[in-house]
Amino acid sequence: MGAGNFIGRKYRIWQRIQTAVELIYPPRCMGCGELTESDFGLCGSCWRDTPFIGGVVCESCGTPLPGDTDDHRIECDDCMDVPRPWRDGRAALLYEGKARSLVLALKHGDRSELARPAARWMAHAGREIIAPNMLIAPVPLHWSRLIKRRYNQSALLAQNLGRETGLPVCPDLLVRKLRTPVLDGRTAAERAEVLMNAISVHPKRGHHLAGRDVVLVDDVMTSGATLSACARACLASGANHIFVLVLARVAKDA
Repeated sequence: MGAGNFIGRKYRIWQRIQTAVELIYPPRCMGCGELTESDFGLCGSCWRDTPFIGGVVCESCGTPLPGDTDDHRIECDDCMDVPRPWRDGRAALLYEGKARSLVLALKHGDRSELARPAARWMAHAGREIIAPNMLIAPVPLHWSRLIKRRYNQSALLAQNLGRETGLPVCPDLLVRKLRTPVLDGRTAAERAEVLMNAISVHPKRGHHLAGRDVVLVDDVMTSGATLSACARACLASGANHIFVLVLARVAKDA
């Protein structure tokens, strides 16, 4: 049997196995569970109901903005009032509607399989800021929350983003030294105060940062206080420029 015939036979066998698997476990929508044409996707209805961010965005935080682009840097009011310690930021979704449901399912619903398509959306959203030799690092969880939740959703997103982009990932670059209280409902200033000195670079990972650009990954950006704390820790340890890429952005008027 020639090499070509052997490869062709193996491919036909694989196709039959794949068909059998699809008959037993047909692809389903990540949002509602309805049948879809491919794995790790959304049905037409969920796709329409998922608020993907496009068009003009704030170059610092990724929130959508009205108007057209020009030759000047475009930022939202929040980022102009309080400059970010990172260079650029992007988000794939607005944190509302179907997107909010998907994020909560990933974060609290043990839907870790959502990280794969989510990272694909993030890679698309961040295509203008991602460059070779960047290091991807997730926002850390405190160990006590990690034990309770069993996984860090930001680390899952970071690992899948690394596969999408081919960039290296350091999942434990940052550590959360203090167990901070839940930040929901707090102002930006209160969030910043709570997070002061709560996050640092892992003492055995700092050598990865010398003169290097870093992409910080998180599931949701609200005020940006957590990402700011992470960015400052990286800069203090010798990083070059910091960029942020999140799955969803809480818009100011959302």
